[in-house]
Amino acid sequence: MKMTGNTVLITGGGSGIGLALARALLERGNEVIVCGRRADRLTAARTSNPGLRVRVADVADARSRADLLAWIRDSFPRTNVLVNNAGIQRLVDFQGGAAELAKADEEIATNLSAPIHLTSMMLPLLASRSEAAIVNVSSGLGFAPLAQMPVYCATKAALHSLTMSLRHQLRETHVKVFEVIPPIVTSELGANHRPAEVNRAAMPAEAAAAAIVAGLEGDDLEIAIGDAENLRSKRDALFAVMNRS
Repeated sequence: MKMTGNTVLITGGGSGIGLALARALLERGNEVIVCGRRADRLTAARTSNPGLRVRVADVADARSRADLLAWIRDSFPRTNVLVNNAGIQRLVDFQGGAAELAKADEEIATNLSAPIHLTSMMLPLLASRSEAAIVNVSSGLGFAPLAQMPVYCATKAALHSLTMSLRHQLRETHVKVFEVIPPIVTSELGANHRPAEVNRAAMPAEAAAAAIVAGLEGDDLEIAIGDAENLRSKRDALFAVMNRS
């Protein structure tokens, strides 16, 4: 995949991997649009990264998705790359009742339903370009889940499956379908319920973004980064180790 001259939409681009990837792509001469729910984060991202385009949007909400797509079509009709990066991670205890179920619904809406709908909505625009790509950001935990975050892990496993099917369906088009499988990365995602030593060992978001760019440039359709490669290749044994209690 060519890594310059693209117009890229990154969901969840106000922080973490999304923002680091936006910076890396800007540096390579791409037009980059990021969306997110928090206006303050987007404003800060734009201030520190001149040229970055930002849009407040909640991709889990149908009306917000429709507004986002209309804006993209009107303002950035040359968009040829969609990065489904937005995600949330919650501790969910199935013995906790209705409150826990509400958290699960939020995760499913953001982590799985949003990429499904955005991909479908964006596909006609992407397919009209001579070169285009869909990049789905899953997780190593989609291959070896942590039981205390069952819904997050399940949505990422589902996103992996969805990406495989989408890639097959689009195999004869100009739209390439990539999956990024990151390890734990320095970001707000899940940081408040991970042990401090785990957060200290997390991969810097900038390093993860560099690996993503390299994988895209090399047409590596399944980009497993760092420890996530081990989770992918040894998932059964690791599940037993990670969930001993």
